[in-house]
Amino acid sequence: MSNYIKLKRGLNIKLAGEADKTISTLPLPETVAIKPHNFIGVTPKLLVKQGDEVQAGTPLFYDKGNEAVKFCSPVSGEVIEIIRGEKRKLLEVRILADKETTYVDFDRVNPANLTRDAIIQAILNSGVWPFIRQRPFGIIANPREKPKSVFISAFDTNPLAPDNDFIIEQDGEDFETGLDALQKLTDGKVHLNIHADKTALKVFTGAKGVQINTFSGPHPAGNVGVQIHHIDAVNKGEVVWCVYPQDVVVIGRLFNKGRFNASRVIALTGSHVEKPKYYTTIVGGAIKNIIADGGLKNGKNRIISGNVLTGKQISADGYLDFYDTQITVIPEGDEPEFMGWLMPGLSKFSISRSFFSWLTPNKKYDLNTNLHGEERPFVVTGEYEKVFPMDIYPVQLLKSILVEDIELMEKLGIYEVVEEDFALCEFICTSKIESQDIIQRGLELVRKEMG
Repeated sequence: MSNYIKLKRGLNIKLAGEADKTISTLPLPETVAIKPHNFIGVTPKLLVKQGDEVQAGTPLFYDKGNEAVKFCSPVSGEVIEIIRGEKRKLLEVRILADKETTYVDFDRVNPANLTRDAIIQAILNSGVWPFIRQRPFGIIANPREKPKSVFISAFDTNPLAPDNDFIIEQDGEDFETGLDALQKLTDGKVHLNIHADKTALKVFTGAKGVQINTFSGPHPAGNVGVQIHHIDAVNKGEVVWCVYPQDVVVIGRLFNKGRFNASRVIALTGSHVEKPKYYTTIVGGAIKNIIADGGLKNGKNRIISGNVLTGKQISADGYLDFYDTQITVIPEGDEPEFMGWLMPGLSKFSISRSFFSWLTPNKKYDLNTNLHGEERPFVVTGEYEKVFPMDIYPVQLLKSILVEDIELMEKLGIYEVVEEDFALCEFICTSKIESQDIIQRGLELVRKEMG
């Protein structure tokens, strides 16, 4: 039985710079970087050295805590640099990509004909397993556990987020095969969640063997954590797995083509991009060619791997983070403002009526990174609850983390959230509290306590 869930709490942030519905196919990035810090809780053990030749699907490192989980090269080429930090901590493995990719050959097989254990082994051996993550904690799923359900959010409500209907349309067959494989991994349901107004692709709306749930409402309706909360909430001792739509395609390609093909379509977005549009690239690929093709406007820019709420700042010659499908470029915002808050603020976004911009609800904004103030005492204002569509007390949860009260954190719902679920709270916070960092600390504390 499907569910229809209407969310009223939340906030859509309308920014200028949405990607045009065109896909540019540039040459493969010259270099690719796989960064262990993209994977929460992973302690990497390196399997290659500088100068080694690799193929797409060759293991680069594995997780010491779970040796079955391998992280493979998404391209063929030469390992040109291994970057380490303090105490020789592995930071990046960089690969100079061949012009033509060669692949490690894996078996082509219909997952419907395989057992659960055989599917898991195939995904582990190929390096595809890191695309499957779990709640709680937002970490890579443990293949030794069995989830009570699997969740896929077919839509993204983050600012300027890529349109999955547009992206997945060309990969429908691989997406369906990926769903077939995921159905074998749980005794429960595979939940494919669509948006009432945004999702129309037949691959999503007509998917077989899954439960299709419909959501409506503002961001964060597209966050998989919000969807899990309303359909199959995670309690202590329970596990739910989740996969992004493009990563379902990667799983499907493995079984249909016998390859670890981690190519993906990303959106170059933001008010300081001259020609925002979609690009075909690779997981961990260098972004400089994409930035050069899209063009940046004059001024000091902030380049973000991901969206403006949860993404990480990178340089123009940096690399796409492993799970990201979006690059956003906005103005840095380090210029002084004439008269500041005394102006009517027609170009300033506000969730209250502090500025006259509330008179133009459909206006798209050219926002920058200016905080408009510094951190202040953490007071209860009731603002968090307006944008937080879970039956959880967000302020109380954050304060329980600050005092490191694990028992209270558990009672207040720490197992149901990850950092992205508090991104809107951080955005609208009048006290400038870094809510996402606090949630990250809380999750790490609980995870270590559980061993």
